[in-house]
Amino acid sequence: MKNPKIRFKGCTEDWEQRKLGEVFEQTTNFVNLDEGKMELWSLTVEDGLTPKSERYNREFLVKKDTNFKEVRPGDIVYNPMNMTLGAVGYNGMAKSVAVSGYYTTMVANAGYDSYYINTWLKSPYAISLYKTFATGSLKEKQRVQFPTLSIIPTVFPESEEQKKIGLFFERLDTLITLHQRKCEEAKKLKKYMLQKMFPKDGAKVPEIRFAGFTDDWEQRKFGKLAVRESDCDMSSVDKPCVEYEDVIANEGQLNKDITLKEVQKKGIIFDGSQVLYGKLRPYLHNWLNPDFMGIAVGDWWVLRPVELDKSFLYRLIQTQQFNDVANQSAGSKMPRADWNLIAETEFMVPRIIEEQVKIGEYLTNLDTLITLHQRKCDELQNIKKYMLQNMFV
Repeated sequence: MKNPKIRFKGCTEDWEQRKLGEVFEQTTNFVNLDEGKMELWSLTVEDGLTPKSERYNREFLVKKDTNFKEVRPGDIVYNPMNMTLGAVGYNGMAKSVAVSGYYTTMVANAGYDSYYINTWLKSPYAISLYKTFATGSLKEKQRVQFPTLSIIPTVFPESEEQKKIGLFFERLDTLITLHQRKCEEAKKLKKYMLQKMFPKDGAKVPEIRFAGFTDDWEQRKFGKLAVRESDCDMSSVDKPCVEYEDVIANEGQLNKDITLKEVQKKGIIFDGSQVLYGKLRPYLHNWLNPDFMGIAVGDWWVLRPVELDKSFLYRLIQTQQFNDVANQSAGSKMPRADWNLIAETEFMVPRIIEEQVKIGEYLTNLDTLITLHQRKCDELQNIKKYMLQNMFV
């Protein structure tokens, strides 16, 4: 009998052939949401069982879809329409929640570990089986209804090995969720501080300031705070090119090692003393604060600060006020920020350079924290992906 590549120490028994209908059974616990006793949750490929998004109108759903199902603690739920993508969820909470009646809810049979099953159902091998057994004439409309799922054959370990594997992935998922949550909290804090550390319209000081700073901020035109660089050159090993697709929107981080690019392109030179702002589709929030020399290729403004701290300038272009002006752009399909409009717009800035520096440093530290949690989350996701490929058959 075929066994997985990676196993826990002491687990040597061959895995045994099973049909999935022997492993779990379908449940039909219908509930009435009109009573308001249970939260309505949804199911996504990325997040599994998750709270219903605010964009859905709950009252409309209640009126149109009266068949809601209860997902009890320890239950598994999947979407027959998206099963080939891994749309499976597990209720690891101490409370029951409701889901659409279109979803299928299941409970593990005696001798089978729920979290092991939940993890296996999203493994690459399981997804390959769904694609083989799915019914429907069109690929994008293929379904895996429970009668189909129940006849799929696979192999399962004995109960104790299931529990060890299930507990391993449960702990791994908990770590991933922890870092995702901390990352989102840091992003929310950054957004909040960008609103509070810059004066509102008509105000001379921000709502939140560092101790020791009491002077009013001064109003200056953006064209006096920064100038656009225009000197061009070809990219090279010493001056790699930065293109739009190299930067993670809204985060200001490179998504690849641009020094590995072999192609040469012409663009605007920057030497690390400027910040980059993406003028094309400014609502995408493309910006970068490079500390290296390179070539900005495409629709970038290379902005050199004038009597202004560079990090503060980098934060100023991320504020809502700057965003509002930048999006008063020309063109419908490919809008670009209007430099003449932005250059003539007045923004409030601290008179004292030390206050500018502190604001820049604080927000940079928040970015570092966000990156740390995101990197850790990515590392854990890669570990999970590898283990899903090697701990199951």
